[in-house]
Amino acid sequence: MYIGIEGVIGVGKTTLARMISDEFGFLHFLEVVEENPFLANFYQDRERWAFQTQLFFLLSRYSQQDELSKMLKDGKSAVSDYIFDKDRIFAKMNLKGDQMDLYDKVFNILDSKVLKPDLVIYLKASLETLMKRIAMRDRVFERNMDENYISSLIKAYEDFFKNYKGKFVIINADEIDFVQRKSDLNFVLSKIKKSGVAL
Repeated sequence: MYIGIEGVIGVGKTTLARMISDEFGFLHFLEVVEENPFLANFYQDRERWAFQTQLFFLLSRYSQQDELSKMLKDGKSAVSDYIFDKDRIFAKMNLKGDQMDLYDKVFNILDSKVLKPDLVIYLKASLETLMKRIAMRDRVFERNMDENYISSLIKAYEDFFKNYKGKFVIINADEIDFVQRKSDLNFVLSKIKKSGVAL
C-alpha cells in the first residue's frame, strides 16, 4: 500500500504524512528540500537558477522513489509527502524552451521506473492560508516568498488534478486543522478508509 500526499508549499503535507505513518504503521518518505544547494538562489532569481534547482529535485526524488519502490515490492506499506509527478508540475512553471525539452526527456525515462501511489491525498488551501503557514514555519529561504508564485502553483495543481488518472481524494485544508483537532485528523483518516484502498 502506497499513499502519496500532494498540495502547494505550506499546506501541511509533511505533517500529515507523519500522522498517517503513525496511525497505520507505514514507513514514511519525506521530500528532501532544504538539502537542495540551489534553492535559496532560485527564490532570489527563479529564471537563472530554475534548471539547476529542478534537476537536483528530479534526481533526488527519483532516488527516494526508487528506494520506496523496493520497500513496496518487499511487502511494506509507505506514505510520502509528495508524488513523483510533482516534479513536472514545478518544471512546467519554471522551465522553458530547450531546458524544458531536455528535462522532459530525463523525466520520462525516470517516470517509467517509478511506482504510482494507490491513493493520493490532495490538500487544497487558499492563498491566504498558505502564506500564513509558510510564514509560521519560517524557513529562511521562504521568508520573502512571492504571493504570485504561490498563486501560480495553486492553479498548476488544480490543472494537474483535473487530468490525474489515479485514485485521489481532496481535503480542504482551509477548513480543518488535523494538528490541533483530533476530530479533523479522524476525518482525514476516514476519507482514506472510505477510498476503497486496502490498508
